Amino acid sequence: MGRLKFPKRYLIVILTFISTCVCYVERVGFSIAYTVAADAVGVNQSSKGTILSTFYYGYACSQVPGGWAAQKLGGRRVLLLSFVLWSLTCALFPLDPNHVVPIVMARLLVGVAQGFIFPSIHTVLAQWVPPHERSRSVSLTTSGMYLGAAAGMLLLPSLVKYRGPQSVFLAEATLGAMWSLLWLKYASDPPRAEYPKATASGFGESLLPMRGSQKVKVENGGSSAKTSKIPWKRILISLPVWAIVVNNFTFHYALYVLMNWLPTYFELGLRLSLQDMGSSKMLPYLNMFIFSNIGGVVADHLITKRILSVTKTRKFLNTIGFVVASLALMALPMFRTSGGAVFCSSLALGFLALGRAGFAVNHMDVAPRYAGIVMGVSNTAGTLAGIIGVDLTGKLLEAAQTANSDLSGAESWRLVFFIPGMLCIISSFVFLLFSTGERIFD
Repeated sequence: MGRLKFPKRYLIVILTFISTCVCYVERVGFSIAYTVAADAVGVNQSSKGTILSTFYYGYACSQVPGGWAAQKLGGRRVLLLSFVLWSLTCALFPLDPNHVVPIVMARLLVGVAQGFIFPSIHTVLAQWVPPHERSRSVSLTTSGMYLGAAAGMLLLPSLVKYRGPQSVFLAEATLGAMWSLLWLKYASDPPRAEYPKATASGFGESLLPMRGSQKVKVENGGSSAKTSKIPWKRILISLPVWAIVVNNFTFHYALYVLMNWLPTYFELGLRLSLQDMGSSKMLPYLNMFIFSNIGGVVADHLITKRILSVTKTRKFLNTIGFVVASLALMALPMFRTSGGAVFCSSLALGFLALGRAGFAVNHMDVAPRYAGIVMGVSNTAGTLAGIIGVDLTGKLLEAAQTANSDLSGAESWRLVFFIPGMLCIISSFVFLLFSTGERIFD
């Protein structure tokens, strides 16, 4: 009996999953390490919010260039270069809250480097993954973010306690270097003769409708479509693209606020020690990992079994995810115990992750050939959400601390969680009205 051959596209998906996992270990790691170091020297909440949001300025600047670079140079190469750059920055980064300029410069550089990662990943997946595997492949890849955040929340507080905040950055740099070596050894571009690019459709194409006369002819396992200029104007005025953009903004507003400020909520809002909370503090992100993959499997099942069209599948999962998340976010300040807060934040983040099977895969539905470009545009909005949300939260908490003398009361946190809750409701309606599962860019 011959050996079963492991498809190369599965290896590519697994490697991209690991890449997002490592990236979010880094993001959570900085939040944990900097919070400990800043609290030790008395940095106020507003200043902490400004520093924590610095990463997103660099990240926003490189989203669209990242999509362009992945489109022109190849997602595989750009992804490797971005990993090497941010890993080196972490290895050389000195953490001293009293010296703001080096911290700002390092976080900007890490943000710029990581801004190339997701457009590159979407370009790689659009090349390798056939349409009928698209939802679960993207969901698995992006779920690495949440597993990485969960692992960071579980392991890094102990590393900070026993080795100090600086040790976090050395650990992150090591992980980045190890992944870069794996990608260099095992990643490749898809062989045109053996496996037609998903951007040219081919396998599973009948499941993904196209508007008008945009169907492409496929001959000898490939596509007759030739490389053309990127339709920037059509992309930027497209309502379905803007539906993706709006939902990406809201998703990341909620995610980044919780990722950067949940440790502060546990410690100052509920008077809990992250160290004493044990494994429970990782449950919100572990829940995201589980629900993200559930969403991908459910979406592909609904589409391949023709239970729902691609459009209805995306709208259904996006709406369920965002509406439940909005309710959980607005209820979060009412829970004043460790178990209640963990449950509510887990519910919010879990259903947000479920909603990614709607808007986050939709890039590849509407523009498979320009998936990296559309991802770059929408992720720019998501990054702006990080800048606005993280910085605004710091200012809201500083004002609440001035008014209430501390942050232990529910009223200090009500507006912090109400804002992303309302954004979830608004975004779900926008997606219902304007999104589509049809290809609109040839």
